[in-house]
Amino acid sequence: MTLIKSISGIRGTIGGSPADGLNPLSVVKFTAAYATFIRRSAKASSNIIVVGRDARPSGSIIKPIVTGTLAAMGFNVIDLDFATTPTVELAVAKERACGGVILTASHNPVQWNALKLLNEHGEFLSAADGQEVLNIAEADCFDFCNELGEIIRCDEWDEKHIRCVLDLELVDVDAIRAANFHVAIDTVNSVGGIILPPFLKALGVSQTTVINGAADGHFAHNPEPLPQHLTELSDLMRTSDADLGFAVDPDVDRLAIVCENGDFFGEEYTLVAVADYVLTHTKGAAVSNLSSSRALRDVARLHGCDYHAAAVGEVNVVNKMKASGAVIGGEGNGGVIYPPAHYGRDALVGIALFLSHLAHSRSSASALRETYPSYHIAKLKAELSPQANLDALLHRVKDRFASCDITDIDGIKIDFPNKWVHLRKSNTEPIVRIYAEARTEQEANELGEQILQIIHESN
Repeated sequence: MTLIKSISGIRGTIGGSPADGLNPLSVVKFTAAYATFIRRSAKASSNIIVVGRDARPSGSIIKPIVTGTLAAMGFNVIDLDFATTPTVELAVAKERACGGVILTASHNPVQWNALKLLNEHGEFLSAADGQEVLNIAEADCFDFCNELGEIIRCDEWDEKHIRCVLDLELVDVDAIRAANFHVAIDTVNSVGGIILPPFLKALGVSQTTVINGAADGHFAHNPEPLPQHLTELSDLMRTSDADLGFAVDPDVDRLAIVCENGDFFGEEYTLVAVADYVLTHTKGAAVSNLSSSRALRDVARLHGCDYHAAAVGEVNVVNKMKASGAVIGGEGNGGVIYPPAHYGRDALVGIALFLSHLAHSRSSASALRETYPSYHIAKLKAELSPQANLDALLHRVKDRFASCDITDIDGIKIDFPNKWVHLRKSNTEPIVRIYAEARTEQEANELGEQILQIIHESN
């Protein structure tokens, strides 16, 4: 598998040549390129870079290569070892570091890993900055130093992350404690199993049942938190007295919710419910990406607030949030971004705000879900052949629907009065993603299949 280089980081499968996999040579190359970029950047305000990793077994091999390379470039490294993506993001900002590296391939299977690169704010690099890192790597032009940096192990940031979330004004620990919640969690045998149990206890949850909680990186199921992968949690909800279930991905920036009856709240509706709670207390704009549900737009308008859509990718959503002064945002994959915490998807923040909302509503999770506009999203994908011309493919789709409302800031999104479809090349896999939304599941699937057929004709 060729290395995938994008605003989502440097991602690939373990092994292979430097051109087609993550191995010691490619890890050194891209880490050195990133460190050189940071060194040359006028924004570099310190000599500290924070490093953390999810529980994938390959992380134990890759991490010392990353930290050693950074130290060889003259940087002092704060090594968090096991840490969620949002924990590393917070640590970069609070430690006044000049950057951060997170070793995680997020929802990809265990044979994948990645270097996710942060700026001095603990946010993902912009497209321009990411391209500069790639240019430096391509040129093999690195700034190594005679004075070596130090590698400093730090085990305090889980606790600091928990405290940061508890201190948020809209997180109501008293209401959560009074609700006497029993929560079940599936942490897919990654770092969520370390931080979520003490976090839920600190939030006031009365009882927590953990499945797949060993942080050994041997994922108990496909790590993307989708209904078809979370059957164990869903079955547990049906046979226990738990009030709701939470599932996270390996780096704990995405949050899926399962209702008390075992039904799925819907990954698109994690953000919708949290936004409903936030906008009830704080008026302002809401932002999601072009592939996210219209339900967020509907809820924002019910609160008399604006809604804005961004290109797919966390950095694009963050930029749109800052430009619009949004008070809540995120992505329809269960990623919640709440500015008073930090500008990054954070499942801990999502859990705390959702539990506060549920406690205030005095209803069950399934009853709360029924209060939101009902949409269905079909998520399809098409493998790209090596000779595929993506631009020509997009033009063919655009021409086919020329009479419709089309947005082309990120692939092609076609808006109809009561439905939409969005197709774009994935940032993380060699595929075209097709998301279609309508009022019924059948209509959404039919729209997605229509686009898929056009792609197959052109591929």
